[in-house]
Amino acid sequence: MGKSAIALATFAALLGAALAGAGVVVYGGVYDVSASSQHLQAVHSLLETTMQHSVRWRARNIATPPLDDAQRLVRGAALFRDHCVQCHGAPGVAQADIGKSMQPVPGPLVDALQRWRPREIYWITRHGIKMSGMPAWQFRLDEEALWDVAAFVQLLPTLSPQAYAQATAQTAAAPGRAPGVAPNRSGDAERGRLALAQYACQACHTIPGITSSSPNVGPPLQGLASRSLIAGKLANTPDNLVGWIRQPKNVKPLTAMPDMGVSEGDARDMAAYLATLR
Repeated sequence: MGKSAIALATFAALLGAALAGAGVVVYGGVYDVSASSQHLQAVHSLLETTMQHSVRWRARNIATPPLDDAQRLVRGAALFRDHCVQCHGAPGVAQADIGKSMQPVPGPLVDALQRWRPREIYWITRHGIKMSGMPAWQFRLDEEALWDVAAFVQLLPTLSPQAYAQATAQTAAAPGRAPGVAPNRSGDAERGRLALAQYACQACHTIPGITSSSPNVGPPLQGLASRSLIAGKLANTPDNLVGWIRQPKNVKPLTAMPDMGVSEGDARDMAAYLATLR
């Protein structure tokens, strides 16, 4: 047997062993996925390193606006208090129970500037991080609000517990501001696909083009565009679909489909995507 044949056979044997090992881990239930146990350090380090390089690459061309405006920092303090401190804590403030119990644990952001540039903090806030519990906020907060959060996180390392308490006490409740999307414009199908995922529609429905665990709660949405009726009652038109998505109980009072707080602009985008499912 020649050297190339031996090398090929060795490679095939190693590949087969690796696939067999992976099969044991995946199908044998070997890896403990419970949040009551920690990741192995090697797994945690691998995921952390992968995440850091992914964020830096994707955020590399984002232009950072001025972040030292006093009103921006006031807004950012309110947003951080209302949306971030539960998981990340703050100077003198512990994480809420949900943050303490997550794996990996959401780290405190008082040292964020040692690891992240402001544009990267903005990117993480906007897009979230898969398999970490960090949500994407782009369908909850507009661009200004996302940068407000990044600005306040940049300020956070300089705040004592007393200064943090003062900064967040002097601000009114920070509402979740939907992105500034004109409600009467034509629907954007690609944005609608993303909106369906960000409103967690795949938690109940199997939707082509959206990753899910194939739930059996609501009906599959494959072929929705070819159906004559929506919810068995309304003609399948774009406006009726928007109405059903936004306020399902107005159409069918006993429906199990909840009101997800979908804005009109987001609903039009969702309807545009669903119109492609024939």
